[in-house]
Amino acid sequence: MPSEKSLQRAAGSALLKEPELVNKILMSVVDAVEVPVTLKIRTGWDKTTINAIQIAKIAENAGISALAIHGRTRACRFVGEVEYETIARVTESISIPVFANGDIDSPKKAKDVIEKTGATAVMIGRGALGKPWIFDQINEYLSHGTSYRQPSKEEIQKIVMTHLKSIHKFYGESTGLKFARKHMSWYLGNFNDGKPFSKFFNSLKTTYDQIVQMETFLLEGNMVLKAA
Repeated sequence: MPSEKSLQRAAGSALLKEPELVNKILMSVVDAVEVPVTLKIRTGWDKTTINAIQIAKIAENAGISALAIHGRTRACRFVGEVEYETIARVTESISIPVFANGDIDSPKKAKDVIEKTGATAVMIGRGALGKPWIFDQINEYLSHGTSYRQPSKEEIQKIVMTHLKSIHKFYGESTGLKFARKHMSWYLGNFNDGKPFSKFFNSLKTTYDQIVQMETFLLEGNMVLKAA
């Protein structure tokens, strides 16, 4: 989500309205470091100011090594159709790698977007929430083109429990309890019978209870993933 704080300080998506400033910033950053610099943009500030091609060319000329594009304007946020056609035009206009981003939530969608836009690769954001295995699935699907493997029950158990315990360890009891509710709800939302347990999980008052109850659910629950 475009940060309101960044927008108020001529940063983030707000810079799409100031191409000359974008050029100065990018050139300064590229000159200041010895590692490759990448950039992520949106298609424009709003539907009346679609300037992704202009910004992309500025980025390439400034020495940016690769460009990621979310196929919506800042004004659209995450609502409405993704402008894959705009991403395609950007891909045709520059020679550096382009990563397409926006509503890519399955291996098939990733392949379709690459074919539609001509992008070098895709960038996954919300599509990976609760299913981090999507990256391996996309690689497998792009390599073979017909199918991809779903993670086993044992693999899901290991991923979820490792994530849950890591949240607790990093954030501590109080904050970890709250953050775990959010992250676990994404996992549970991918299971056919995950919603009732998610409501119960969110009522738990200690990280210990979260671990015990999640382990029980993963061992005894109906771990059937929803169709992508």
